[in-house]
Amino acid sequence: MHYVAQVPPPAKQPASWAYAEQFTAEDEVLQWARTRAADLGCEPVSPGVAATLTVLAAATRARTAVEVGTGTGVSTVSLLRGMAADGVLTTIDVDGERQRAAREAVAEAGVRPNRARMIPGRALEVLPRLTDAAYDLVLLDGDEREYSAYLEQAQRLLRPGGLLVVDDALWNGRVADPAARDASTVALREVGRTLAEDERWVSALLTAGEGLLLAVKRP
Repeated sequence: MHYVAQVPPPAKQPASWAYAEQFTAEDEVLQWARTRAADLGCEPVSPGVAATLTVLAAATRARTAVEVGTGTGVSTVSLLRGMAADGVLTTIDVDGERQRAAREAVAEAGVRPNRARMIPGRALEVLPRLTDAAYDLVLLDGDEREYSAYLEQAQRLLRPGGLLVVDDALWNGRVADPAARDASTVALREVGRTLAEDERWVSALLTAGEGLLLAVKRP
């Protein structure tokens, strides 16, 4: 979930991108969560990203994960569906009403309530309280301007071999445009550069949604 007021105009996407985004059909739970997101003024991850999150959580057999940006639960439910049956997701959001909607989505998805640990508050105040090297996966989908600070926390929180996922990494094509210098674009560009150049990470940038940046913390 990102903040709609900061989102630049959408870039024109090829037909193949649209085909990929709709490749995995979403059920009524995710459709409901998307409707609530529109009602509450936030933008959830795209359908293609939601499906990718489920696959990534399953591929890593994640039992512990952290999500920055609960929104109304689209990404929350997607991660929980891919995680181990006893996996616990800690998810953080500044907006309590959105988290209440996310709780409803989790319940409708048939996920046990104790598998979604929802913490209201600013991510930069909550993340430092979480345990070092205790998480298999970290998803960043909050305030793009704070991503560099989130990245420092993710490096600490992930276990060796853990997976970092950064949503909106291409920011409607603006990250690839050197002339784009707004705060969110600059922050996302810097995070990508850091992960690509830092030998502590193995990274790749995907075109799912508005860009999905993946990085594995080296042992």
